[in-house]
Amino acid sequence: MIEPKVDFKNVKKQDAKLIREIALDAWIDTYKPILSEEQLNYMFKKWYSIVELEKLIDSKEQIFTLAYYNKIAIGFAAYSIVETSKFKLNKIYVLPAYQGRKLGASLLIEIETVCKHNGAKILQLNVNRFNKAKDFYLAMGYKIIAEEDIPIGNYFMNDYIMEKNLE
Repeated sequence: MIEPKVDFKNVKKQDAKLIREIALDAWIDTYKPILSEEQLNYMFKKWYSIVELEKLIDSKEQIFTLAYYNKIAIGFAAYSIVETSKFKLNKIYVLPAYQGRKLGASLLIEIETVCKHNGAKILQLNVNRFNKAKDFYLAMGYKIIAEEDIPIGNYFMNDYIMEKNLE
């Protein structure tokens, strides 16, 4: 099968609204089956308000990348540097209508390539233990290295920590 042609763009502050729109669609689709509506809304408002996104983009605390397929923004990812040779994938979402077409794999490979080019030997991520994306990461070569329960407000994120050796 021919890999889909996906184009990538580094995110600027003015892209915060687009990131939020993609996140809203993908976030609800991803988490509605596994989180309460209250927790889903709380976490979305906390992480995807325009103000929070603009602050993250400006600070360069997380580096965001938009993915385009046929000139349509279909997803985004964000990563950060944990230490010189270890980076963390903080976010990766593809619109539900575009899932299952290897577009998410193209986006993840792009992030892995950029991280490796910038000195990463390990790319680490957290994924909810009940999120079907866990199987996607396993298929992409990630391994579960630990479990983590992270308090957020009155809730917990029940995650696996996964990582991939990029060497």
